Amino acid sequence: MDKNRLNQAEHLIKKAGSINNSSETIREPREGIINVKLFEAALKDLMEAEDFIYSSLPSHKLNLEESKLFTRKMLDARENIHGILADFGVMEKAKTENKVGELSQGFLIVTTKNNFKKTLVKLGIDVKQILVAGVPLDIEDMKEINPKIPEAALKGISKKIEHVNNDIKRKMEKMELKKILIIAEPDASGEILGKRGKDLYQAQIALENDLKDLSADKLIELLLNY
Repeated sequence: MDKNRLNQAEHLIKKAGSINNSSETIREPREGIINVKLFEAALKDLMEAEDFIYSSLPSHKLNLEESKLFTRKMLDARENIHGILADFGVMEKAKTENKVGELSQGFLIVTTKNNFKKTLVKLGIDVKQILVAGVPLDIEDMKEINPKIPEAALKGISKKIEHVNNDIKRKMEKMELKKILIIAEPDASGEILGKRGKDLYQAQIALENDLKDLSADKLIELLLNY
């Protein structure tokens, strides 16, 4: 690596390893063994992130898609650097729930069932950031799900739909959330909710099989994608 690239890598390492939680304590290092796999993974992510510095010259401005790729590489590198420092006692090992909580900041998570909500809370999502939409977001979608539904039943469902949309807007405003991520299973309800959520709220959509068995690693991957 030439001097310029070395200096750039050092800058990226500092940025990736920066701590955004002021309450976290940095300790004196103890004896330890370097986790070479983590080091190599961090370096690989940093080198791939570095490519954006050169490809974005002279302004270094990234579009939305590039921003997602760049920041994901930085977050992955930071996680690996954190793991190395934790092995030397400098930092505490990061808990998966903490990472999920950190990555989900600014998100409203919309899902279709209460048991999916329980799974998301267990994995580290703040319960206040989760909304269960037991009905679609538009009355026409209800007719698509059940074409034979009686008109009388639609009146009651229409009220529920109104409440769900009001809850979405209220949570977004009150909690100052910036993005909506719909996490549901790829059935009719999930697909229709996702499509309408994208139209109404520019929501991102993640349809996953067996959502009640969602793993922490998979949830982290979903959050990193958005």
